[in-house]
Amino acid sequence: MLKRRLGRSDLEVSAMGLGCWAIGGPWTYDNEPLGWGQVDDGESIRAIQYALDAGINFFDTAANYGCGHSERIISRAIAGRRGKVILATKFGYMIDEERRIVTRNDEDVVGRIRQECEASLRRLESDYIDLYQFHKDDYDPGKAAEVRDFLEKLVDEGKIRWYGWSTDNPEGAKVFAQGPHCTAIQHGMNMGFPVPQMLAVCEEHDQASIDRSPLVSGMMTGKINRDSIFPKDDLRHGGEDYLRTEEAAKRFERIEAVRKMFADAGETRTQAQIALAWIWTRSERTIPIPGFKTVAQVKENIQAMEFGLLSKEQMKKIDKIYERAPVIQ
Repeated sequence: MLKRRLGRSDLEVSAMGLGCWAIGGPWTYDNEPLGWGQVDDGESIRAIQYALDAGINFFDTAANYGCGHSERIISRAIAGRRGKVILATKFGYMIDEERRIVTRNDEDVVGRIRQECEASLRRLESDYIDLYQFHKDDYDPGKAAEVRDFLEKLVDEGKIRWYGWSTDNPEGAKVFAQGPHCTAIQHGMNMGFPVPQMLAVCEEHDQASIDRSPLVSGMMTGKINRDSIFPKDDLRHGGEDYLRTEEAAKRFERIEAVRKMFADAGETRTQAQIALAWIWTRSERTIPIPGFKTVAQVKENIQAMEFGLLSKEQMKKIDKIYERAPVIQ
């Protein structure tokens, strides 16, 4: 099992975590669906336990995901095995668990942190959170130090061990990384989106790079095409028109070209496994967190580690397909 150190922390984690957004089920933000459709809680629990048995110990969720439902499912799945798990969750929004509605209020973010943390601890049925992440990607970097400094108080109290920020803003990430117990920046990254600035911040400040959207909402798996349709409670519903655009066609073309490159060389990696291996090869700090709903999806993603990293030649060929300068030397 490929392992990674979680930034400047003393925690060793599996090089792939499970992204637990999809298992939260339906929920809305600004009257728009931000869940991934209906879920089978029993299958979610079986998938998490399969991952645990296979050596995966890092699970990433958020209070938002199903308005607490994802956190509760994780708690059920890891019952009796908390000491073997590195739990990461997020805060920053107002959640209505009963109606499954998330709302935004930037007026008193710092004043709500303790309450939000304690609510997550209750749902997770844990005395502490290993990695507590600020969830507001676009929060003003000028105000971020207040959030960071309050998180240090929670570290001192033993409620959290380490913290980070889920943001695609390098300047904001730099502010948070000044905190002694900031150990991870979560940001978007995938084979078509190499984000050198974010990785530079992680390198400079000894942060783990936790990589969301490693499979681009399923596009990188080969299981989504120009004719795909999604249910109304799936966040991808309404965005199907994008799949018919020229931009999407180009993305599909590149994904297929990468698949063909490996197939022609006799490699049996699936498209998802190629995409994950690209992230691990990109940097020793990367920890992709692909989402899942089934045991089969988790199994396929874990098997990606059995193939190992990509070669420099393979990485260069992928860069050529994406018509960009080499991402590694």
